[in-house]
Amino acid sequence: MGEETVRLDREIFQTAASSGVTVLSERVPNVRSVAVGIWVRSASAHEPRPKMGVSHLLEHMVFKGTERRTAQQIALALESRGGSLDAYTSRDTTSFQARVLDADLPQAIDVLTDLIRHPVLRASDLELERNVVLEEINTVEDTPDDQVFDLSYQALWPEHPYGYSILGTKQTVGALSTADLKSLHDRAYFPANCVIAAAGNLAHEQLLDELEKQGWFNAIPGNARPPAPSPATIPPAVRGTEAHHAKDTAQTHIVFATDSVPYADRRKYALLVLANVFGGGMSSRLFQRIREELGLAYAIYAFTSFYRHVGVTGVYVGTQPRTATQAAAAIRQEYAKLAREGLTGEVLAEAKQQTQGQLMLSLESPSARMYRLAGLAVHGEPYQNLDEVLATVAGLTEEEIRSVAAEFFAPERQTVVWLGPEGAR
Repeated sequence: MGEETVRLDREIFQTAASSGVTVLSERVPNVRSVAVGIWVRSASAHEPRPKMGVSHLLEHMVFKGTERRTAQQIALALESRGGSLDAYTSRDTTSFQARVLDADLPQAIDVLTDLIRHPVLRASDLELERNVVLEEINTVEDTPDDQVFDLSYQALWPEHPYGYSILGTKQTVGALSTADLKSLHDRAYFPANCVIAAAGNLAHEQLLDELEKQGWFNAIPGNARPPAPSPATIPPAVRGTEAHHAKDTAQTHIVFATDSVPYADRRKYALLVLANVFGGGMSSRLFQRIREELGLAYAIYAFTSFYRHVGVTGVYVGTQPRTATQAAAAIRQEYAKLAREGLTGEVLAEAKQQTQGQLMLSLESPSARMYRLAGLAVHGEPYQNLDEVLATVAGLTEEEIRSVAAEFFAPERQTVVWLGPEGAR
């Protein structure tokens, strides 16, 4: 069978199987549940423009039936026992997860494997599911605070798949065929292109046994295929531009954004600390200035996203069209101040404490621990236990913070996208 298992921590194990699949698990003994997921390392970042949305459509289509289960049987298999089944497509990966009682782990792995390895992908199902996805695209178009983020990525990477819509467009989704889906399935949904992670009341050996029963470790012909391609070389993001999109909405939605660092870059922690102070809650500078002092917005926050090859960091605000210019100017002032001064002394100490608290609280559930393990393998980040991560945050120096602030929070670096009524400038 040819597996090599290493212990990463007291309750965390990682197995590299000869079939190429990576398996990680964490035992959380004081719960009665297990979260288990399978990540396929192919998604929207690997799509050519005419096939935009094919990864997401395939994620939907596998739920329509497998060689031995109908769509309804898939839905009932875990739900009938109180569990849940979910999936999502991101830029780097397509992911399928189940959350079940610990005793139902075999059933969860059976259902997930069935979905991923044996979907039937019928043309009759495609017509129905295509309409479902077109409605999902309509939903985003009716949700301007979502749509503005799609427009923001498009402004950062106009020519690269990182800037494409994960859902695709009505035109590209309308043109996709079952042949497109089967071709992607053959190319991407095989063991060497997958990461499997689980957390909860389980033993790693038990997880490996169930995966072996489902054929994940078989050296099947063609299994030595190289993993799906990396995204096309990512060009530098477009920086310092503005784009205005007209839409008849009650608010003007504005996103400031720039490319930052990838998931496995240590500067990630400095960015998290800075983003917390900047717009990470009711005590943050943007919330206090834009909402509390100026009364210009209900929703304002900073965000950070980290992908395998790049990150994005920025700010979202929704405000009345007549106050949009004022809000944007005030946000720019806060950017300039943070870029100029960084964080020092007591302010930095409090910001570190806030970030450490969030990191600890974020690992309270088995699902969160499963996501963390999968993230390591998907993004190529070496394992650090929680104490080491907290120590990394604690060890951030004023100089490190200042240099990250000066680089990524410089107002002139931000690409700004406006979505709202004409004339709201």
